[in-house]
Amino acid sequence: MLTLTALAACGGDSGGSSGGAASDNPLLSPSSLNATAPAQYQVRFQTSKGDFVVEVHRDWAPNGADRFYNLVSNGFYDGVRFFRVIDGFMAQFGVNGDPQVSARWRNATILDDPAAQSNVRGTLSFAATGRPNSRTTQVFINFRDNSNLDAMGFAPFAEVVDGMDVVDQLYSGYGEGAPNGQGPDQNRVQAQGNEYLQSDFPQLDSIEHATIVGG
Repeated sequence: MLTLTALAACGGDSGGSSGGAASDNPLLSPSSLNATAPAQYQVRFQTSKGDFVVEVHRDWAPNGADRFYNLVSNGFYDGVRFFRVIDGFMAQFGVNGDPQVSARWRNATILDDPAAQSNVRGTLSFAATGRPNSRTTQVFINFRDNSNLDAMGFAPFAEVVDGMDVVDQLYSGYGEGAPNGQGPDQNRVQAQGNEYLQSDFPQLDSIEHATIVGG
């Protein structure tokens, strides 16, 4: 069953390299992106629906805050689609549009954080597979009070502080992902990236740029 926790693995080589590409693109070397985030920072998301800003609190979930900081700082979320948007539940994103980059991050997990804050409306948490220490790059924004997720290990690390009305407008017409719904198949999102999403789900909203505010 495809649930919020299903970060489906896909086939392919997650460790291979294409010449000197890794030196040109830091996203191809996950282990090198390990900076410690500031205690608090903001990220502006410029999307196809408009802008919204999130504020990250490292004391809420330090491992999640650090991972998010490194991903945003290196442009991981630029061009990424909101591929799973469920009305009254959450909006999920975080599979890179380049399958080569996605493959490198598939097993680049971080340690779990305890849920020090609750999954209330407007908070952001990393998705996970249901196994311990399985968070990688996928994030969801809560549309409602989803505090039932707290006990399942989803640890909020940030909150939307401006533009939640933009988040509410993200396209949700495709519903749940395959095989339980008509939305994108996560295996194919991982394996084919934005080419698959643009071809089969053209109405999905996207992140044009995600940047550290003032950074």
